[in-house]
Amino acid sequence: MPCNNPSRMRARERVDVLGRVEFLSLHQQHQQHHQQKRNGAAGTRRTTSNRHPQHHENAPQPPGDVARERVEAPRWPEEDCMRLNPSLRGIAVSALLAIDIHLSKRLGVCARASSAWAGARSVVSLLALTGHALTWIGGTLACLIRSSTEAGQEVLINLLLALVLDLLMVAVVQKLVRRRGPWEMSPGLLDCVVMDVYSFPAAHASRAAMVSRFLLSHLVLAVPLRVLLVLWAVLIGFSGVLLGQHHVTDMACGFAIGSLNFSLLETLWLPSSICQTLLSIGTLSWSPFH
Repeated sequence: MPCNNPSRMRARERVDVLGRVEFLSLHQQHQQHHQQKRNGAAGTRRTTSNRHPQHHENAPQPPGDVARERVEAPRWPEEDCMRLNPSLRGIAVSALLAIDIHLSKRLGVCARASSAWAGARSVVSLLALTGHALTWIGGTLACLIRSSTEAGQEVLINLLLALVLDLLMVAVVQKLVRRRGPWEMSPGLLDCVVMDVYSFPAAHASRAAMVSRFLLSHLVLAVPLRVLLVLWAVLIGFSGVLLGQHHVTDMACGFAIGSLNFSLLETLWLPSSICQTLLSIGTLSWSPFH
């Protein structure tokens, strides 16, 4: 039976119009707007009830602190900045160290039993022994005991002082730097006795440079002997590189330190009178009232 109520017919037409496609989006937006308002009001009430007991913890920050946080940019760690943007000096040092390690490994032809010149290892080791600290200190003491002239005793005592000075200086520098050799090998017993346990600087090279300059300066030698003495010092320095105990830069710095020790000894040279007093004390024949 058809409905003749005009109000019901108008309400039905209104619902049909709102249900059309062209009005559907407007109708849904209106419903969503009312739903968001209801949800927002409920959320505000919940937030207010939760924040009320902790109001002192979430207090607003002063405007100065907020502005400071916005202005301050994040800072990178200094070590990361150095890695990302290395200086020219750092690049040069790293390149030189890489070349030094590569060249030292290539020159260590007697380092191991499987090396290229493994058959000459014993000869090179014997050559290195001629520049050892115990060899020179023991030989100097033996010559000093047999010496009978004051001039010879003066030279030998100063040579002994130079050997001890060079030994101590190299040991201190090695202890400070603590650089290992190009090949992983433990120091020998004789090296541990004279505190030659690290690579930088090369103790053999330092001693060879100091001894050669000392003998060339205070002994009268023929030209062939002078050439052989210089050649011996160079071979002693290279023996540590060939055996894989030192880098090339260790040898070069060893030569420099040996020359420096000789210059220092010339400044601290002990005269003959002091040398004779030291000998008298050493032989227990010194008397202050004599």
